[in-house]
Amino acid sequence: MLLRNDSGHGRARDEGPREVLVTTSRTAGSGARRAILVVVGLAAVVGIGWFVRGRTRALPGKDAAVVPEARPVPVSIVTVERRDVPVLIEGLGSVVALATVNVRSQVEGRLEKVLFKEGQAVKRGDVLAQVDARPYAIQLHQAQASVARDTALKENARRTLERSIALRAENLVTDQQVDDQRASVAQLDAALRADQAQMESARLNMDYARIVSPIDGVTGVRQVDPGNIVRATDATPIVVVTQLDPIAVVFSLPEDDLPRVSKQLAAGPVVIEAYARDGRTRLATGELALIDNQINQATATIKLKATFANADRQLWPNQFVKARVLLTTRKGALAVPATAVQRGPQGTFVYAVGPDQRAVAKPVRDDAIEGETAMLGSGVEAGERIVAEGQAQLRPGARVATKPAGSGAPSASGGPPGSGAPAASERPRGHGEAGAPGAR
Repeated sequence: MLLRNDSGHGRARDEGPREVLVTTSRTAGSGARRAILVVVGLAAVVGIGWFVRGRTRALPGKDAAVVPEARPVPVSIVTVERRDVPVLIEGLGSVVALATVNVRSQVEGRLEKVLFKEGQAVKRGDVLAQVDARPYAIQLHQAQASVARDTALKENARRTLERSIALRAENLVTDQQVDDQRASVAQLDAALRADQAQMESARLNMDYARIVSPIDGVTGVRQVDPGNIVRATDATPIVVVTQLDPIAVVFSLPEDDLPRVSKQLAAGPVVIEAYARDGRTRLATGELALIDNQINQATATIKLKATFANADRQLWPNQFVKARVLLTTRKGALAVPATAVQRGPQGTFVYAVGPDQRAVAKPVRDDAIEGETAMLGSGVEAGERIVAEGQAQLRPGARVATKPAGSGAPSASGGPPGSGAPAASERPRGHGEAGAPGAR
């Protein structure tokens, strides 16, 4: 557009506004392209999210429980067994010796010899130590001399009495003389008896100077060395001898178990098994000896005592043990590891593994749990394969892979009963509950 000036010549309009319009148009176009890119990016993110979600969730309109996982779940598999399962009650206790003797000297004197080695097994009557017996030998000799003297005096008095009686028959002596002689004989007889008692006492002290073991057992640490003066009143014994075979275990059970144990004890011997602290190492097998005559009200428990043969010395005094009382044995029970039984909203169930290596949740009825072994009443059959460990990430229909040997899975027998595995009702339940039959 031309503008005319006073001189009549036209001039071009300032082009500044046109350049501004062009610049504004270019800026608006660039912003539109950025907006389109943002919308496309958001759409791509949303699409990827829905795609991933669709891959990890069940297909619409189908049961999510039957969709197999993409990756096999590693589990431990065992076989259901039909076998005899012992019914046990477990209590905590400690080992006590049937006899413990503090060996002290019964006479006063210098300890001359110690004839045992620390930790030595000794028999009753074995000489353990020797006290200086010379003072008691002197006393014995003195008593023997007194006995010999009084014996001679008594014999002389007896003969005199016999002569007095003969003379009295001829009225040569009085009755008083005969009675006096008879009393003298009686006095000498009493003195002789006292001398014999002193002799026996001295001989006994000489025997006491030989310190012998009063029981069969094992010696402990020597607490008095030779050369020391020992007395019967000493507080410190020379050594402690402890009987180790047989040996006893004192343990406690809840008072609720008392009726069953008492009934079994009345029917016959009750077998007791002693296990180490780990609950798996069996140390000895014995019998129940007695049930305490009162219940501890503070703890609602009752003490029991069992005796064990301990020739191999697996049990030691004051050792902590777990005692298991065998009440009965269930014949032909369906036995599975207690870890295989899971609990869900519809009750207890196990994961069975089919030929296609896929997990199937089967409702079961657990009749009882004994230690690491669960006894099932129904739901599975002998010979079926079930999952014992690894149910935390397992779902019905999921493909499973067997763990390698030595992964720690328990056998179907459950190992030693009562070894400390929690019962099915006490074990913590993880994601395995979500796969229970009927769970949403």
